[in-house]
Amino acid sequence: MDYTKLLALLRVSNNSRSLKQGKLIHQKVITSGLQNNIALCKDLIKLYFSCQLFESAKLVFQSIQNPLDISLWNGLMAAYTKNFLFTEAIELFEKLFHHPYLHPDSYTYPSVLKACGGLGRGDYGQMAHTHVIKSGNLVDVVVGSSIVGMYAKCDMFGSAMQLFDEMPERDVACWNSVISCHYHSGQCEKALELFEEMKGLGFELDSVTVTTAIASCARLLDLERGKQIHNELSKRGFVLDGFISAALVDMYGKCGCLEMAVEVFGIMPTKSLVAWNSIITGYSLVGDSNSCIELFLRMIEEGVKPTSTTLSSLLMACSRSANLQFGKFLHGYTIRNSVEADIYVSNSLIELYFKCGSVASAENVFKKMPRSNVVVWNLMIAGYVSSGSYFEALSIFNDMEEAGIKPDAFTYTTILTACSRLAALEQGKEIHKCIVESKLEFNETVMGALLDMYAKCGEVHEALHVFKELPNKDHVSWTSMITAYGTHGQAVDALNLFKEMQQSNSKPDRVTFLAVMSACSHAGLVDEGLNYFDLMVKDYDIKPTFEDYSCLIDLLGRAGRLHEAYGIVQRIPRIRDDVGLLSTLFSACRLHGKTELGEEIARLLIEKDPDDPSTYIVLANMYASVKRWDEARKVRLKMKELGLKKNPGCSWIEVGKRIQPFFVEDNSHPEAELVDDCLVSLSVHMAKDELDAD
Repeated sequence: MDYTKLLALLRVSNNSRSLKQGKLIHQKVITSGLQNNIALCKDLIKLYFSCQLFESAKLVFQSIQNPLDISLWNGLMAAYTKNFLFTEAIELFEKLFHHPYLHPDSYTYPSVLKACGGLGRGDYGQMAHTHVIKSGNLVDVVVGSSIVGMYAKCDMFGSAMQLFDEMPERDVACWNSVISCHYHSGQCEKALELFEEMKGLGFELDSVTVTTAIASCARLLDLERGKQIHNELSKRGFVLDGFISAALVDMYGKCGCLEMAVEVFGIMPTKSLVAWNSIITGYSLVGDSNSCIELFLRMIEEGVKPTSTTLSSLLMACSRSANLQFGKFLHGYTIRNSVEADIYVSNSLIELYFKCGSVASAENVFKKMPRSNVVVWNLMIAGYVSSGSYFEALSIFNDMEEAGIKPDAFTYTTILTACSRLAALEQGKEIHKCIVESKLEFNETVMGALLDMYAKCGEVHEALHVFKELPNKDHVSWTSMITAYGTHGQAVDALNLFKEMQQSNSKPDRVTFLAVMSACSHAGLVDEGLNYFDLMVKDYDIKPTFEDYSCLIDLLGRAGRLHEAYGIVQRIPRIRDDVGLLSTLFSACRLHGKTELGEEIARLLIEKDPDDPSTYIVLANMYASVKRWDEARKVRLKMKELGLKKNPGCSWIEVGKRIQPFFVEDNSHPEAELVDDCLVSLSVHMAKDELDAD
């Protein structure tokens, strides 16, 4: 069998990817002594690559005694890069570069530059760029475009743009590289500018160009520009392939235009995994878990296997809508189908369980996942804080440090919130030291949280020191400092600071006014508080909320102006039936002995929420305070009949950097007996001192 027949048979095998037949032909090539024939070797290499037998292809090349055909080298290098064997491509280039007779040409460099981009080897790419200039191949537009693409993939955007600007001739691939370069570096506006410039110069757009432009609109949430690109494509009769359609679905979904996203998705003849993920993400962003569920079930029915991206989007939708049932189903699905739960899925599960109040489930997910990433620790700390489990938040923060995970700005901001809620000053001071050691003392968010912690823990001087050191004071930091002054009876300082804030660039918001009115309330400055309430409404056009009215009622209530406060509640329809406001006023009635008004409010509260024990307790105490013992006894008997109990009180003390909580009638503490003995001893001494005084 001669060379021509073997070559014809080999090409038939290539077309049909018949490995068995190809191997037989390869055997015949060797027995016929044709193993050095370049044409046959090229086709053998092509066959083995098509069958994923890369080592066999490499052996064919190595078996050639003297491969002096540059196209053979270029073909193998191109095959390596096409199959993502970038290291092998660079190794082959090295051999070619040091070959005594052959030299790289304009067909060689695109492959090696692609390999450099794939490996992120910008240093090697720069060396190849130098050789391109020396060899005079830079004039080739394909080679130039490949260099631009290499620099873009290696995040060397400055070098990519410099070369792009210097190129006398550019092709579509070159434009695509530089547009993608700006997109991936977050410069989406610039990417769209280049897109428009490319169109203006008359270049024919391809799928990559359009996809990147639409993706830039999605990242900018620029719905109008995205629609404009879509309309232009439709007018020109541009064929929307799977990539463009998926990008449009993603853009419309992220921009909140779900109707258009569904329309584009519906006309796609073949729906790719990316398209499914994009439409699910669109519904997920608005928390529509029901639509997400329907799409998920359709996706499975059509034989598309969900990925971790799909599951993360679905879990995010469940979290936004607090759909615990379907969230658990998805968790079970990942386990049953052996879907590898990556860090994003695990994080989404933790967030879901915390959002739905299932703390134990969140803890179980955390225990079973790798914990080398600060993000997952942050999620746990934030989850505990959001669910009010402040002790657990501090505990896991300590575990995080013991595990050798370095806290970041988010960690410190969140854990300081836990310290604020518990008034855990010593813990807060230790965290302050860590912040300084981590060189985060100039981070505005962290320092704002630190200021808030000191303010809530009563360390006004420390709070003021942090406040003065802040490089930029936003309305949050001003409000925290005003709150610190007001809470600790320094109303004059709070009001003076508010005046300073008005003269600064920070505009007070509703929370700031709440802090100012609260300061007035604590100091008994009723008229001043009323003036600030009017200032908020009239000058700053801030519509009062329940919290603002509650503060106003508290302000009047503390001063004993209860009928005036009750009149405000009765005059405003939207707060008339608010239980919180009525409860605030009710407590003030007890404090000032306004029994008649208190009874009236108590009747309203019991009508609205007959199972709230606090109303009965305050009413009983109010009767007791004016020695109406029969009424007090009747109220407590009523509580007993209804089976209502007061929630146990909780206190805590910080000793030796540890926080120890105590509950009423709680004997779970390991040294409970010693504590009881100590209390008995103190009681005896107090009783003795009282007798001696008499």
